[in-house]
Amino acid sequence: MATFHSFDDKAIESVLEAASLHYDAAALASNRREINPIDDGHIRIAAQCISVTVENGKICLNLPLGIGKYCLPIPSIIPNGTAAQACLDICTTWGIPTGVRVTVSVAGKVIIEKTFLKC
Repeated sequence: MATFHSFDDKAIESVLEAASLHYDAAALASNRREINPIDDGHIRIAAQCISVTVENGKICLNLPLGIGKYCLPIPSIIPNGTAAQACLDICTTWGIPTGVRVTVSVAGKVIIEKTFLKC
């Protein structure tokens, strides 16, 4: 059975709060009198990176925002047991969460990037 690695709930909550506060009414009023026409409302904020291990040719993660459990394929040139790092970015539009982006790196090199929902 696969091991599903999880990101810290507090890190995720912190990102969601930061994105929400950036676009709340008070912030808009204090930073500018109107919404900037070149700001499309999209923002992607890094949430957290965690240590993971390649297991059966994949990295399995438990993702936030109701996405749930998902396994990412890892190229066979990278053997089972290899230490890796999985990083989570959360995407929002006008402070409302819309998706996540996951990157997995081995020895500092990104080997897979996957977006879930809208990012």
